[in-house]
Amino acid sequence: MDVKANLKAKLPSRHVTEGPERAPHRSYYYAMGLTTAQIHQPFVGVATCWNEAAPCNIALMRQAQAVKKGVAAGGGTPREFCTITVTDGIAMGHGGMKASLPSREVIADSVELTIRGHAYDALVGLAGCDKSLPGMMMAMVRLNVPSIFIYGGSILPGTFKGKPVTVQDVFEAVGKHSVGNMSDEDLADLEQHACPSAGACGAQFTANTMATVSEAIGLALPYSAGAPAPYEIRDAFCMTAGEKIVDLVREGIRPRDIVTRKALENAAAVVAASGGSTNAALHLPAIAHECGIDFNLFDVADVFKRTPYVADLKPGGRYVAKDMFEAGGVPLLMKTLLDHGFMHGDCLTVTGRSVAENLKSVKWNSEQDVVRPANKPLLATGGVVGLKGNLAPDGAIVKVAGMEMLKFTGPARCFDGEEACFEAVKHRRYNEGDVLVIRYEGPRGGPGMREMLSTTAALYGQGMGNAVALITDGRFSGATRGFCVGHVGPEAAVGGPIALIRDGDIIELDAEAGLLNVKVSEAELSERRTEWQPRPEEFGSGYLWKYAQQVGPALNGAVTHPGGAAEKACYADI
Repeated sequence: MDVKANLKAKLPSRHVTEGPERAPHRSYYYAMGLTTAQIHQPFVGVATCWNEAAPCNIALMRQAQAVKKGVAAGGGTPREFCTITVTDGIAMGHGGMKASLPSREVIADSVELTIRGHAYDALVGLAGCDKSLPGMMMAMVRLNVPSIFIYGGSILPGTFKGKPVTVQDVFEAVGKHSVGNMSDEDLADLEQHACPSAGACGAQFTANTMATVSEAIGLALPYSAGAPAPYEIRDAFCMTAGEKIVDLVREGIRPRDIVTRKALENAAAVVAASGGSTNAALHLPAIAHECGIDFNLFDVADVFKRTPYVADLKPGGRYVAKDMFEAGGVPLLMKTLLDHGFMHGDCLTVTGRSVAENLKSVKWNSEQDVVRPANKPLLATGGVVGLKGNLAPDGAIVKVAGMEMLKFTGPARCFDGEEACFEAVKHRRYNEGDVLVIRYEGPRGGPGMREMLSTTAALYGQGMGNAVALITDGRFSGATRGFCVGHVGPEAAVGGPIALIRDGDIIELDAEAGLLNVKVSEAELSERRTEWQPRPEEFGSGYLWKYAQQVGPALNGAVTHPGGAAEKACYADI
């Protein structure tokens, strides 16, 4: 009891459990059935993004129960709570997508407020869909209490006409259907069988990309990110995480001990090596920002440029997350990168050991071809590339995994908002060779920086994925493929060059040289800038109005507060 008391004296929860003046607080805990011993143990927040919006998060409540058992077994007291999530697959292609990226901030903020308000000592965070993963990790490093991240797991692949399929195939089927290449009956059959289980989208889209990041950055237990949601082993990972979090409290290991610049570089490396989502170039700077580390889109792109692309994963490759897990999981990917000098092995992780120590016993699996050796890659440079030029002074990002053509030049076809472009694509009102420009979809201009999957998938479904290019100050889903450039900055809403383009301007894209230019003189752009007027804001109240007032550029992660560099007092030190 003395050991526990000494430990408790240093923890935030002492403010609600210790001393005569906290008798009213303790009475609430007795009301919920806690024992005296449990009240005087470390309090561990078990946060989930469980909801019934989509399969991504539906299994999280079950997994949280296993975490709580582990916390109790380890000598802690678990306190479960939920926060929101917005599921991109449901929000896609309509105004709901404006809520997606802002939900990342709400998740981080709400977890922070729950932990602060109740003085919890540690955090185990479970998340399943795209923005909930970085949102939960942002909260962990912001609070800096001992934390472990758990991914809810990926969905199993579906089957259509004897072939494995994912939701990506359904989005692309809409394009096929629009040009008469798929019947109503086949579309109905596909939509009913593409998603056969709980779990997040199965390929290396944003959820699995950020799950891979969680292991590489050191906040998740080895192998935990790869197991699909229906697999029973997920409960074992959760139980272990619950036990381990209490060890981290005793040892005083915190997220900012783990998430260093080197760890962020490791995270960027696995994104590049797995052909992951371009959204990682938004989320890694945001996580870094919470630590007070300057790590922007260009820093991410530098790592992408020097890292080989080795994991043959959809949408650019052949396999899904389940296949990589069964081949050896994220540790197999990390092991070959480490062995060939593409990762930092000395970074601390939630195991209490370094990356190199965690990977010491990992053996190369020569019986699989999901992950190539890093010295025999699919591409010598990463599956994601940063771009810069007179059209993107603040940078842009493109996924090149699976692309055959890395250069594209064509006339601009400009659309103010995704809906206008989608209508043009749906009715084939564009030409081969066009560069479709979707603007006023940035963090502030959207607001919310929507993803353009409905449009890009329709193009691909029409068989035009390689015949046109698309650029936007918005984002792309991890399921997007083709020459699609996102995060173009500065965004149109603040008068960035993308706002000044006119139909017919020749745009040059070069993913080999990392360039994005428009063939218009600086004098002409300056003249157009004097004529440009900002668009009226779409929202005059509510969260999206608030978000538009606060959000910063994509270059720095589209963040909404000053971050760790401006921090005056860290919660974990109260």
